[in-house]
Amino acid sequence: MKKKLIILGCGSSIGVPSLDGNWGNCDPKNKKNLRSRCSILIDKGSNSVLIDTSPDLRSQLLRNKIKNISSVLFTHEHSDQTNCLFELRPFFFKNKKKIPVYGNSKTINVLKKRFKFCFKTANNYPAIVQANIINKSFTLGKNKEKIKFKSFSVRHGLIKNNAYIFENSAYIADCNDLSIVKIKEFKNLNYLIIDCLKYKQHPSHFNLSDSLYVHKQLKPKKTILTNLHNDMDYKTLLKKLPKIVFVVYDSLTINL
Repeated sequence: MKKKLIILGCGSSIGVPSLDGNWGNCDPKNKKNLRSRCSILIDKGSNSVLIDTSPDLRSQLLRNKIKNISSVLFTHEHSDQTNCLFELRPFFFKNKKKIPVYGNSKTINVLKKRFKFCFKTANNYPAIVQANIINKSFTLGKNKEKIKFKSFSVRHGLIKNNAYIFENSAYIADCNDLSIVKIKEFKNLNYLIIDCLKYKQHPSHFNLSDSLYVHKQLKPKKTILTNLHNDMDYKTLLKKLPKIVFVVYDSLTINL
C-alpha cells in the first residue's frame, strides 16, 4: 500500500511573503520560496492524518486536492498551528461524524476555549470534532491502513510541543530542545523533518547550526528542514547543506 507525506506548508508564523508583501532575503522569482504556514498530511490508503491546522489550511488542502481528513494531531496550541480548526467543517458534513483531534492536555483545553463551537453543539450548530488527549504510543486507522505513532514532549521556548514518529520518520516542528539527540527512537530514521527557523540563534526554535547538529547526532537517511523564516532563501540555504539534508517547500510529497 502506498504511503506518502505531503508538506502542506513549511513557512514560519508570518509565512513568505508576509502579509505586507515582504519577502525578506527570499527571491520572489523562485516558487519554492512561497511558503504557507506549517501543516503536513500523512496518507495511507484512505487514512489521511493531518498534523496541525495552520492559518493557510483551506488553500493548502485545495491546492493538494485533499478530499478527506480522518483525524488531526496537534503539535501545540500556538495560533499558527491551530487557527483553522473550524475549516474542517466540510469533512464533518461529508462523513456525518465528528473528526477525532488529538493533542496534549494544554493544547486541547486551549482549543476548547478558542473554538468552543467546534467541540460543543449549540444553537443548532453541531460539534464537528471529538477531543482526545494524546498517548505516548497510539494507532490511527484500521486494518492495513493503520499508522502507528509515538509522541514525545519536547521544549519549544517556554512551552511543550509534541513531536511525532511514524512510518520510520519523525516530524519535529517548533522546537529548540537539543536534548532530543539523546532519545534513541529518533535515531537512524528514514526521514527527519525538523525545525530550522533562522541562521541566527532563537529562543524557541532551532537555527541552522542547531538543526545540523541534531542531524549529525541522530543520523537519519535524510533530513528535511522546515518552518523557514523569510531570511532563508531556498537556493542560498541549499548550498550550505550536506548532500542528505534538504530544504523543504510547500506541496513537497515524500513516499514513506
